Amino acid sequence: MTSEDKLWNSDYIKVWSANFMIFFSFMIVMPLLPLYLSEEFGANRHTIGIVLSGYTITALLIRPFSGYLVDTLPRRVVLLTSYFFFFFLFAGYIVATSLTLFAIFRTLHGAPMGTVTVANSTVAIDVLPSSRRAEGIGYYGLSNNLATAIAPTVGLLIYQYLHSYNLIFTTALIASGLGLLINSTVRMKPRPAVTGKQPLSLDRFLLLKGWSQGTTLACLSFSYGVLSTYLAIYGKEELGITKGTGLFFAILCIGLMASRLIGVHTLRQGRVLWNCTIGMTISLFGYLLFAALPTSVGYYGSALIIGLGNGHMFPAMQNMFINLAPASQRGTANSTLLTAWDVGIGLGILFGGVVAQWSGYHGAFWMAWAVNAAGVIFFYLYAAGRYRQDCLIKAQ
Repeated sequence: MTSEDKLWNSDYIKVWSANFMIFFSFMIVMPLLPLYLSEEFGANRHTIGIVLSGYTITALLIRPFSGYLVDTLPRRVVLLTSYFFFFFLFAGYIVATSLTLFAIFRTLHGAPMGTVTVANSTVAIDVLPSSRRAEGIGYYGLSNNLATAIAPTVGLLIYQYLHSYNLIFTTALIASGLGLLINSTVRMKPRPAVTGKQPLSLDRFLLLKGWSQGTTLACLSFSYGVLSTYLAIYGKEELGITKGTGLFFAILCIGLMASRLIGVHTLRQGRVLWNCTIGMTISLFGYLLFAALPTSVGYYGSALIIGLGNGHMFPAMQNMFINLAPASQRGTANSTLLTAWDVGIGLGILFGGVVAQWSGYHGAFWMAWAVNAAGVIFFYLYAAGRYRQDCLIKAQ
């Protein structure tokens, strides 16, 4: 293996670390926001769902434009500018003194989050050697998983022992600032200008070939949006689990990391559909366990199963989007992937809050499982075959 084929080169490590900081900042606050809105502002379940969905809706609206910007403008400029605003807006959480003001800052925050995740993941693909790309995409997600394992635990410890939301928000601000500094040192190769297409054509904003994969992914993320958002408050109110949310995310991420480490070997062999199918099926059983068994066994057992499933599914799905796109549309492919994920998350948060308000959290979790099952069935019956056909057409 030559130095050019080295997977863990210095720039990839930097981008990987900066991605960890993005998701550490995001996940240290996310599980506690329903409690924060309830305790500090007296918000009910429906209001919590509306306030929190604003972030995801804004990220969703900016995603397609993010892909276009990443593919047409200098990626360093897009990456560092979006990372700066992602860092800066955490300060808004600290100074917000009313529910309305917090909702405004939270909603605005979705825009840089939507852009920086597209830009960072695209730069990660750029700095990977082409021979290690599928494998590198799999390992890249480990930064998300580590952050998801560590950050909620840190946030919940601060909440339990110091009960200081401002300290939690300050920690997120510092972590995102560190990620910005790391990314400022990444070396990015100049890219040739994109030619031969109308700059504002629809396929510059969305990878149209990936619509069936995007539909599947939105169904899968819908269930995760419900679960991750209402997990802490459900555990506290329904199961009496006041200190176990951090453990849930830790177990989830053990499953995610284990399956990613296993899955990179089959991704290296090109078995993308196999990874995706196995992952979705495993996750489906995890959501069923969570909904059907409202006990600590179901609570923690589902975390491991969902982690094992999603760790196989998500990197495989990302490889599918990248494989369908030409090299000049990597940003568009990544933005379409994350747009689909955001659609599901946002709808899950919104409808989860509505259903929880009228029929309780159990109804919301059963709804999450049903939507997940619909996505898996759609993939089995249509999306997998469509992907095979599109890859054959691209290869001709």
